[in-house]
Amino acid sequence: MSIFRKILILFIISFVLMSIIGFWIDSINEKRINNLIKDKYAKISFEILNNVNNPNRINEILKRNNLIKIDSKEFLNSTILFEENITFGYVKILQENFNDSLILDIKYLKDEFILKTKNEKSISDKYILNILIWLDIVALIIMFLFVLRTLSPIKKISKQISSFANGDFSSRIDIKSNDEIGALANTFNDMASKLENLIITREALLRDIGHELRTPIAKGKFALEKIDNFSQKELMKRIFKDLEILTNELIELEKLNSSNLNHENFSAEKLIIESLQKIHVDDEDKIELQIDENFKIKGDLYYLSIALKNLIDNALKYSVKFPIIIKATKNEISVYSYGNKLSKDIEYYLQPFTQELSQRNGFGLGLSIVKKIIDKHSFKLGYEYCNDQNIFIIRS
Repeated sequence: MSIFRKILILFIISFVLMSIIGFWIDSINEKRINNLIKDKYAKISFEILNNVNNPNRINEILKRNNLIKIDSKEFLNSTILFEENITFGYVKILQENFNDSLILDIKYLKDEFILKTKNEKSISDKYILNILIWLDIVALIIMFLFVLRTLSPIKKISKQISSFANGDFSSRIDIKSNDEIGALANTFNDMASKLENLIITREALLRDIGHELRTPIAKGKFALEKIDNFSQKELMKRIFKDLEILTNELIELEKLNSSNLNHENFSAEKLIIESLQKIHVDDEDKIELQIDENFKIKGDLYYLSIALKNLIDNALKYSVKFPIIIKATKNEISVYSYGNKLSKDIEYYLQPFTQELSQRNGFGLGLSIVKKIIDKHSFKLGYEYCNDQNIFIIRS
């Protein structure tokens, strides 16, 4: 789960909890105010009704409770909070919109008292508390947006790092900030520049070495033709051939570290045919093809054909019985060859210059090249041993 999704989930949980708490507090305050109205002002209203014929007593009640007589027009836009009808009259308690005071409307026969209370602290506290809750919610939203904005460069950093890892060594992070993210970007840029220089230097060195090695090898092969001793001639031919193979494999292995893939769509059958064309087979009966499903592959045909060619080459080289089998099933191409099971875990043979001690034929770079190609495509390389057969599998 990405960090942005985690922050979003935390924000939603916090927002929901704060909203629930806000509504819960508002509900409690509403009940408290209703109780205040019923316990205090409803009681005062009925006390006035009981003394409707005693003006002095009513004035005393009004003075004691800080009630002011007002005109009926002043509460036309008020909300009724409490209402009770009595014989020949009624009692109403109202609240003016955006006002902390209450209005008592008491009527009995022809007598009507319209009274206004002082500002009620409970109502004022309710409004203040609601405002604070809303301010908290707004602050939470602002904090969420600020955190997202602060962390947004991480996506750019991740993208550039992935690009660098995939072979684009010119990738740099363009972030100008004075915080830790800016420091991380600058550190990456410094590291990328140093690595790019090292890689360029190494590539140039290997190209020079490859060129310099090929020249004496070619001269040596030409000079071999002048040797009359057949056994010595064959020995030297094999030595020069091994040197040529080693040089080509080392250069190919190094090219994989810096090359970008040329992705295209092709069929499994086309990949197999392309791989077989890179191999010299003295007897075509040594290879059997089984195309159970000609599935589509997206990748670099050149490099994938080299990977499959190396697997086929190893199968032909080490199989104790023929034919070897190349099988295409759903999203898999497998190479079957007869022989003993590998004595070590497959990961051992994927390292450069490693092979079975009993099969010192080659330099142990073939599977290492296969591994690099498969990894660059984000495919999987599998190994199984079944029915006396070693099975190497490329899973797309």
